[in-house]
Amino acid sequence: ITLVFFIWPALQALKQSVYLEDPFGLGAQLIWFDNFHELFNDPLYLDSLWVTIGFSFAVAILALSIALYLAVQADRVARGASTYQTLLIWPYAVAPAVAGLLWYLLFNPVMGLLPYVMRAFNYEWNAHVNGGQAMLMVIIAAAWKQISYNFLFFLAGMQAIPKSMIEAAAIDCAGPSKRFRTIVFPLLAPTTFFLIVINIVYAFFDTFGIIHSITSGGPAGATTTLVYKVFNDGFIGLNLGGSAAQSVILMAIVITLTVVQFRFVERRVHY
Repeated sequence: ITLVFFIWPALQALKQSVYLEDPFGLGAQLIWFDNFHELFNDPLYLDSLWVTIGFSFAVAILALSIALYLAVQADRVARGASTYQTLLIWPYAVAPAVAGLLWYLLFNPVMGLLPYVMRAFNYEWNAHVNGGQAMLMVIIAAAWKQISYNFLFFLAGMQAIPKSMIEAAAIDCAGPSKRFRTIVFPLLAPTTFFLIVINIVYAFFDTFGIIHSITSGGPAGATTTLVYKVFNDGFIGLNLGGSAAQSVILMAIVITLTVVQFRFVERRVHY
């Protein structure tokens, strides 16, 4: 399965990235690294790189912050805890395209509920023409989709902390906020780092369906991330060599993040 669905496509992408190919498969010319050179001299590609970086960090921070808050509140619930936790997990089962469509309908400037409320406060919302509003909309949709995943890990990490440590701190007159700052959050550091890497990878790759269903990379490329540009250049623009070079760069990024994550985990285990 790994050979068919990962290794073979990866090798094909590496091969295509050094060729100038006819979109109809009638011929190919070896041009070595010209596709990569053209990419890093393309202002549109560099813009999409910065858009992806900002988008990824915004999604990670928002999703992790809300998930951590919900995990703290769920850990304190004594009655009906399982029901509360199950309801918080449900959004993770929603497909990215469906999640994007839900938020698109909520933010639709004509029939959406949220723009209607905003107009009551004299704020005009139209993500079809405002790039900042469009980016905010896809950040919210992508973060909402990932909150449940983060919540599971944070809650499991908090429940693994010995209750005796929390009780000892409470006996020493440490309030809930101080106990969280000095005991809970430091012990959640490995889980937090793991989730940071996972959320950045998620924002890089798994948000394609959300962006495609909400903004299609617009307006004026304001929400065109690297993975969406791969699709746009390869399937719409039929620039197969350039699209393959972009996918190779994305593959290098995710491999780097994975190596950093495993190195951190190995050090924690060794320690």
